[in-house]
Formats: sequence, C-alpha cells, structure tokens
Amino acid sequence: MEVDPTTMSTDKVLAENTRLWRICRTYLEMLNDRGYEVAPSELKATLQDFLNKYSDQGALVDRRRLGAHFNPSKPMMERDTPRKTKKNPNPQTNAGDIFVQFCPDAPIGIKHTRAFAQELDKNGHRNGILITRVPPNAAALKAFEPLTEKGVIAETFSESDLLVNITKHELVPKHVLLSDEEKGTLLARYRLKETQLPRIQSGDPVARYLGLKKGQVVKIIRKSETAGRYASYRWVY
Repeated sequence: MEVDPTTMSTDKVLAENTRLWRICRTYLEMLNDRGYEVAPSELKATLQDFLNKYSDQGALVDRRRLGAHFNPSKPMMERDTPRKTKKNPNPQTNAGDIFVQFCPDAPIGIKHTRAFAQELDKNGHRNGILITRVPPNAAALKAFEPLTEKGVIAETFSESDLLVNITKHELVPKHVLLSDEEKGTLLARYRLKETQLPRIQSGDPVARYLGLKKGQVVKIIRKSETAGRYASYRWVY
C-alpha cells in the first residue's frame, strides 16, 4: 500500500530521508569498490549534504532523482582486460559504464523491469542496477533476458540489501577480484584448473556486492593471529 507523503509527520519524513541517504551511501561505496569513478565528495556526503541536494524544503526525497551514471576507472579497465593471445594480441577491456536507477513503486512487476531494460538498451549502457523498494519476482526478472543475450548485465538490489555495507562488518574478510592476468598466473603457479579451486556462489552477498561473474577468481584476505594475514582464492560459479 502506497503512503501519501503529505500525511507523514516531519519526524517520519526525516527518518525515511535518512534511510534513503544510508542506501545511497552504500550503493556509492559498492560502485567505488567495484572500480567505477565515484566522486570523493559523493562518498563523503553527510546527511545534511544529501538533504540539501534532494529534499526540497524538508519534503520526502523523490527516489526518481537518486539514479546516476558512472564510468569505469582506468584501473578497472586494466583489470577487466583479457590476457593477450596470438589470436587476440590487443584485447579490449570488458569494463563498461553503469546506470543506477531507483524504482519508487511497490510491488515490482514486469512493466518496471522492462522499462529499465529498455532504458539500458536505448542508451547503450553496458551495466545497470535497479534499486527497488521490494524484491522483484521471478517473472519480472525475465525482462532482463534479452539484455543478457546482448552482453548487457542488469542487476537488482532491494533497498533493504543496501541499508548496511556488509563488507565493513568485522567478520567479513576483504575480497579482491583478480584480473585475467593474475588469475592465469595463479593457476600456472599451482598447476591447477580453475574448477579445482574452492568455490563461491555468484549469489553470495559479497559476490553480489562486488558484481562478481561466473568464471572469475576472487582473493580473500583474512586476519590470522599467527600469520598476520593469509590469502585464499575462490572460483565464482
């Protein structure tokens, strides 16, 4: 059931705007950790900065204003460039831009995901994230299938997924995505096939946060009382 913003008390409006600020802060940190260019001022924005930018005279923030477009950073482009081969001596990077959009409606149906898919396709975006008030159902997600065939990646996160940055929890070790070159070096060093590595599901919360794709390898750095720090590796499946 939709809530009429005009009937909300001042305290409830502030509480909801604070919630949206926390969600925006997490998604910006997430994109920065993935390697996209996010302005430091955006990462450091306070609640008051957020309200000054998006809340008109203390009104409830319009979610439709919170979306943005981001380009990959140079290190991300280098990391996501395939290894050179005889057949492909000058490989092009797989890194691309990303478009983030908030959906103000609930529940989420196929009309919402289809509209987002059309937005990505029309503007030639390589990646997209749709942030929703509630998780979309399986039928709604089918609207993304034509994008997958074109090599476009569309993801969804519910607002509750982004209230807290899970990677900042003390029990979550640091995850670092290896480049294709680093992955090849690792496998050659230990004379392994990638499928012989321990695995991590692409649906794992940290894997989703980092946007890990099947076939990639992530380095997990843990603290140790005896060794200081030690690293292990996981193959994404």
